Amino acid sequence: MKSKFLLLLGFLLLVISACTEAVDIEAETTAIKTVLNNYVISVENEDMELYEENIADDATMVNYGVFGDPIVGPDALIKVIEGQNTTLSGIQIDVNNVAIHVSADGKLAWATCLWNFTAVMAENPIVLPVRCTWVLEKRDTGWLIVHFHKSVPAG
Repeated sequence: MKSKFLLLLGFLLLVISACTEAVDIEAETTAIKTVLNNYVISVENEDMELYEENIADDATMVNYGVFGDPIVGPDALIKVIEGQNTTLSGIQIDVNNVAIHVSADGKLAWATCLWNFTAVMAENPIVLPVRCTWVLEKRDTGWLIVHFHKSVPAG
């Protein structure tokens, strides 16, 4: 009796696992690349509408820019970007070494990349090598950035 139960349990688990939809990692990776590209485009073009379309509207969101304190919540993040738009001009971001990893269930992803960030501040050129880490979550509306951390190499 015990072996029949175990056989039945094994069969049920096999059926359940077969019924779960396989995640199309390539399609999800492409969708995530689009979000990250839109983020860059929104920063370069000071397009706040596009910027807000790609970040989660979560009050508990915490992000880290290259400088300053942690940025808590989307309202604070928008203020930081608006301040950047006021202070900097001619922003150009060259993105390199993009690596995207999607969770097995297709609901969470993390990505890393390197930026060559250039801009002008008070007629002075700025050139920053920026390391970026991104966390994205798939929601009903698609992939959204739920966290990022940017830093510059020390030394």
